[in-house]
Amino acid sequence: MNQEYIHVYLMPGMAANPSIFEYIKLPEDQFKIHWLEWFIPEPKESLESYAKRMISKIEHDNIVLLGVSFGGILVQEMSKHMSLRKLFVVSSVKSKHELPKRMKLMKVTKAYKLLPTQLVSSIDVLATYTFGETITKRIELYKKYLSVNDKRYLDWAIENVIEWNQDSPNLDAIYIHGDKDAVFPHSCQGNCIIIKGGSHIMIINKYKWFNENLPKLILN
Repeated sequence: MNQEYIHVYLMPGMAANPSIFEYIKLPEDQFKIHWLEWFIPEPKESLESYAKRMISKIEHDNIVLLGVSFGGILVQEMSKHMSLRKLFVVSSVKSKHELPKRMKLMKVTKAYKLLPTQLVSSIDVLATYTFGETITKRIELYKKYLSVNDKRYLDWAIENVIEWNQDSPNLDAIYIHGDKDAVFPHSCQGNCIIIKGGSHIMIINKYKWFNENLPKLILN
């Protein structure tokens, strides 16, 4: 008799590789975890088109989909074109209204087009973009997790965060956010599970919370 597993697909944040999920462990008799990876977008590709191409990487039906940060934005777009068992959005935003003021200003002025993404070979610049903090003692951590440093990808990703146009939260999504998130500080209001002390990288350093609570949230 074949075991019917619940398939859980995990989408990392901007510029991050899926090893950010290395500590996420769910009961192996019930769940199978699959890591999704960023690929280089086509020139001027829409977020909708990219989301549909990412869906083509999924090999199962009725899956659980979890995305972190910009990956959380992407999975919300993916959910508009597929059926899901559960959708989790972690360390991200529920709509364009929750983007921080600096990003809203960039949208108006188009200043994001001037960002020095050609400097992505600098791990410090990449860390600032993606984790919201500069390097101190974490340089090895950043080198390990931040590997998608193609300028075409970063230009596209930054633009699609700032220009994201979702007007209201996805009512079917489970939003999980840290109250110490420096990248998206305004996303704890409303229908949201708040993790005390959780930063923007809580999928890495608060993994025990996820390992304990995700199975219950999936099966609920």
